[in-house]
Amino acid sequence: MASTHGAEVLVASNRGPVSYEVRENGSLFAKRGGGGLVSGLSAIGPDSNAVWVCAALGEGDREAVRRAGEGLLPAEETGGQRVRMLGIDADVHADAYNGIANSVLWFVHHMLYQTPLEPVFDAEFRRQWASYEAYNRAFAKALAQEAAEGAAVLIQDYHLALAPRMLRQLRPDLRIGHFSHTPWAPPDYFRLLPDDIAAELLTGILGADRAAFLTQRWADAFVDCCHAVLGPGIPSGTRIGVHGLGADADFLRERAHRPDVDERMAALRAEIGEGRRAIVRVDRTELSKNIVRGLLAYRQLLEDHPEWRERVVHVAFAYPSRQDLAVYRAYTAEVQRVADEINSAYATPGWTPVVLHVKDDFARSLAAYRLADVALVNPIRDGMNLVAKEVPVVSDEGCALVLSREAGAYEELGEDAIVVNPYDIGGTAGALHEALSRPAGERAERSKRLAAAATALPPAQWFLDQLGALDG
Repeated sequence: MASTHGAEVLVASNRGPVSYEVRENGSLFAKRGGGGLVSGLSAIGPDSNAVWVCAALGEGDREAVRRAGEGLLPAEETGGQRVRMLGIDADVHADAYNGIANSVLWFVHHMLYQTPLEPVFDAEFRRQWASYEAYNRAFAKALAQEAAEGAAVLIQDYHLALAPRMLRQLRPDLRIGHFSHTPWAPPDYFRLLPDDIAAELLTGILGADRAAFLTQRWADAFVDCCHAVLGPGIPSGTRIGVHGLGADADFLRERAHRPDVDERMAALRAEIGEGRRAIVRVDRTELSKNIVRGLLAYRQLLEDHPEWRERVVHVAFAYPSRQDLAVYRAYTAEVQRVADEINSAYATPGWTPVVLHVKDDFARSLAAYRLADVALVNPIRDGMNLVAKEVPVVSDEGCALVLSREAGAYEELGEDAIVVNPYDIGGTAGALHEALSRPAGERAERSKRLAAAATALPPAQWFLDQLGALDG
């Protein structure tokens, strides 16, 4: 397949570095995003001949694709990055993204199913799976068109598990990597999937020269699934790698000291009240984040240790996520219900035990990071969890970290965190008490060590290491 632009480095992901909205006058407004991939592509320099392939996610994106045709988006709208956005049919994308990626693969890897009732792999599942295949095929075709001879291609995440094999069939000359940002399910859970689908997912990733993960635990689980489903060994010769994504310390510290963050800190301090401690959590209302059990553990803390009443506030930022899925809407409502229940049971005229914010506000999140005495990060299961890494980096006075052993970050931060079983309400309540009781000196010292571990592999280096390993 002939190359259109001859890119030497390519990144593929569902979400790209830019999104569009159509304004009332018909013009397009481009909003640029951030994150590890953006930092990584910036790190290889403007002359690196790189292209980012992504999907159009909304009507604004689709209009941008219509105006660009099959070509690259205008560089002045993408911050100078070369971006090809794919106008995949909206229904096909919805089936692939919501029907399969977010409602099946996410649930498998995070072990979220209530197995007496779900999953149900019926004719509707098979119809949506065909869309997932078509979605991956569109990416493989576009990458094949854009890549120069022998180019390096880094394909991202569970949305694109089939694309490496499909791309390998179109362009055997390419050096292909796949990176999983989620956990990987152990074999017994992964095999909830129909046998042919499980095999297709594994062989799809094994089409890459190298499959990489955030922790050794997830890499080992992938290998175990290959052995269980496909038989002993990895006949494709695919190499397995681990790259633990760290926090971007320079960006976070600079951004956290801008005036808008200072303003939000003042507002949060007023909500908390003079002299009180703050237990902070910042999450999307994603099922795996375990927000409800975190609230229940806080309630148990107030019950078991009444001495903390009126002396501590749980600052909980629970930003709505995937609200087009009914189960997520119900979960978001349950978070609000439990927070209201705690406030109803324990509040006094001068004290609100839970301060819950549901509107996404990055500056306010950074303000909460800075004033946190305790950070609560208790996911059921998480590929890494950057919040666990970001809070110690930004905290003004040093914070104690209560961390789930099921977060990928546990591998790097467990030694200086207070580690919990995310299902154990009493155990988490005890950990919160321990964290609040920790002497300031010890808390500050451990926080420094947490920050050092959290920034050991910043996003740009994380990306460059993967590129270098693929070259090797």
